[in-house]
Amino acid sequence: MKSMTGYGKGVATGGERTFTVEIKAVNNRYLEIGCKLPKPLAYVEETLRGAVRNVIRRGSVDVFVNYENKSESGKRIDVDYSLAGALVKTSKMLRTQYCLDDDFQVTALMRTPDVIRISADDDDEQLVKELAKKAAAEAAENLDAMRKVEGKTIKADLKQLTENIISYLETVVKRAPAVVAEYREKLKARISEALAGVEIDEARLLNETAFFADKADINEEISRLTSHINQFLHSLETDGPQGRKLDFISQEMNREINTMGSKSNDTELTRCVVAMKNELEKIKEQIRNVE
Repeated sequence: MKSMTGYGKGVATGGERTFTVEIKAVNNRYLEIGCKLPKPLAYVEETLRGAVRNVIRRGSVDVFVNYENKSESGKRIDVDYSLAGALVKTSKMLRTQYCLDDDFQVTALMRTPDVIRISADDDDEQLVKELAKKAAAEAAENLDAMRKVEGKTIKADLKQLTENIISYLETVVKRAPAVVAEYREKLKARISEALAGVEIDEARLLNETAFFADKADINEEISRLTSHINQFLHSLETDGPQGRKLDFISQEMNREINTMGSKSNDTELTRCVVAMKNELEKIKEQIRNVE
């Protein structure tokens, strides 16, 4: 089991270049990948997405990139000689025209906007792609490791919460048969009190009791809920993404518990139903972060 939340970082170096990838992931119903990278590196985006898809099936993922090129081809200085010549010529004309001292030096010329432009030669795209792939794979692996660790914690919590539901269900199973018998005795006592000594119609009492028993029967709900619980526990032990399946099973569990509650006419059963719903809400909250 894996959590959908995690962080991973990867760094790859080669050819005096350093490519750094950071991946952050949070829970989401589907897989959504957003890449934050400089426009000149747009050609490596699919490489980054592929690395993410190799380890993640569901979640909202952000990929951040930092790239440094310290090779000789990484920087190029271009000089606009036409502009520089025009500036120098203009400087001489102004000095002569207004009898000014000449303090126009090379340093001032170099600082003039647009005279010198620093740019980069076309990079080795194949090398950059290889570095991106390596860094992204490392980041994804580190992210996956974190998600597995958190997944173990979630799995343990889900098991414990499910065991709590099983405990309450066992109480329901023991209590349910006694509810009908107690109803019959209470009904008989109320009738006897109301009729003040008149003989009770046992057949009518039996019909009323049978009607109540049919209305309050939760054996089917108990059976289905038990089956859903077993499926849930089995799914926790399977490999691969389980979040959607667990979510579906939890909805089915909720349906059976709600039906029990609607049929319940007993304080103890109602208490157990409320407790099971409370544990199930905690389960659903945890499942939201399961891949």
